[in-house]
Amino acid sequence: MRRFILAAVMVFGFAAASASAADVKIGYVDMQRALNNSESGKEAKEQLAARLKKYQDEINGKQEELKKLKDELEKQGMLLSETARASKEKDYQQRLKEFQRFTKDAQDELQAKDEEFTRKILEEMEKVIKEYGRANGYAFIFAKNDSMMLYVDEKSDVTEEVLKRFNTAKKK
Repeated sequence: MRRFILAAVMVFGFAAASASAADVKIGYVDMQRALNNSESGKEAKEQLAARLKKYQDEINGKQEELKKLKDELEKQGMLLSETARASKEKDYQQRLKEFQRFTKDAQDELQAKDEEFTRKILEEMEKVIKEYGRANGYAFIFAKNDSMMLYVDEKSDVTEEVLKRFNTAKKK
């Protein structure tokens, strides 16, 4: 992280030395807003929401099965022989482990899919940002994130222009 900040300071220093501050065009793209408002981002959200609903339905069904098994075990526990009760408890524990494994796998799969969608969109958006910067004479276009930008003049925000170009490029 320090290397990035040092590099940015050095670049600004060189830019200031080679041209006056008024001649250097600097912009930024709010990447989170761009991701959320892009057509690709909205499609990715819809796909993730559909997968989440599918998993949630499965999880709810499995939870209901586990609840029935546990209730059955509690109701019949005293009436069953020791071996029968042990067998039902073992079956319950096995299903509980499978349920826990399933929910963890579902979470991992959703997170991986989200990261995959995000990475792909960002790679495509980066190309559009570079083209936009070249075409409009920008010396720098930064990615805005909450932890790095201490102050940003809203006049430097090129997010909407980049979004328009990105969505148009995706439609072609």
